[in-house]
Parts: sequence; C-alpha cells; structure tokens
Amino acid sequence: MLQIDDTIISLELLEERFVCDLNSCKGICCIEGDDGAPLEEAEVKIIEDLLPVIWDDLSEASKSVINKQGVSYIDQDGEPVTSIVNGAECVFTYTDESGVCKCAIEKAFREGKTNFYKPISCHLYPVRLQKYDEFTAVNYHRWSVCGYARKLGGKLGVPVYQFLKEPLIRRFGTEWFEQLEIADKEFKKNK
Repeated sequence: MLQIDDTIISLELLEERFVCDLNSCKGICCIEGDDGAPLEEAEVKIIEDLLPVIWDDLSEASKSVINKQGVSYIDQDGEPVTSIVNGAECVFTYTDESGVCKCAIEKAFREGKTNFYKPISCHLYPVRLQKYDEFTAVNYHRWSVCGYARKLGGKLGVPVYQFLKEPLIRRFGTEWFEQLEIADKEFKKNK
C-alpha cells in the first residue's frame, strides 16, 4: 500500500495492466452488474439537471425507470447509485452505431452540451474508492467482464494508474498524480 495525502492506494494500481478495449467488450460494464454505478451526493443533482439534455439518447425502458424511481436509488450499503434497467443495465446507457454500449452523459459532454463528464466512479473504473473517516482507499477492482482490458493492457504494458491518468487527476489533482508517478518509479527501483 502507498499513502499520498489522505489516500491509501493499492499497489495493484502500479502492478496490474489495463486498457479498455471497447471493440472487444462492447461496453459490457455499462450493462452488467448487480447495482448501478456509485454516485457522489452532488452528482445526483447534476444528473437530474442534465436529464433534458440526454433524454432523447435514452431507451424507452430507461425513461420508464427514471420516471418511476429517478436517476438513482440507495443501494444495500446505503449509498446512491445510478438507476438500472432489468436489474443490470445503467439507465444512462445507449448503443452506438457499431453496437458498443456507451454513456449518454459522456456523449453530451463530448458534444459540448455539458461540462460534467460522467460520474467519477465510471470515469475511474476499474478503480473503486472507499471512504473512511481518516482516509480514502483507492483500490483496483477486478471484474471478469474486463478480461479484454487486462489482456490489452498487458500487451501494451500500461499500468492501471497510467490508463486512468485523466480521471485520477480529475478526482485527486495533478500534484497527487505526480506523487503517484514518483511512487511508481521508486516501487520499480526497489522491486
């Protein structure tokens, strides 16, 4: 484990290799799972405000779920998560012309319709954050649906944290990320 500021970081972020391979997996992480994607409290309101912008990109099933329960619900851990369709698919998923499942929120961001990229938990995946009183744990989450990403990451030699540079900086800042890069160099030297 590494410590930077008030975070405890799993060494797996340095050791494991990962690069999303959407051509192979087709975005399965958006349509598989037991719960929706974790949300920060402030993100719920942001997403609610974004609904008119993304509404036309959502499926009828997603619209129905949102109309009944809203953009999120509280999971078994008492945390807000994105609403899901049929117990698995995120309500913000759409399928592009090549058959890849993608995020309607991210699509709106890329089209310049919002300055909100997407929920930080989605942007950070396969990293999951666990907040404690004294620190935030930054852990690598291994999920079977991401086998293609581990394979491509291994082929390209890209550590998890390097693949996630943009979202890690978004969440923790540039200085934090630079400290992580220094820690990685020291880790490799002492290996």
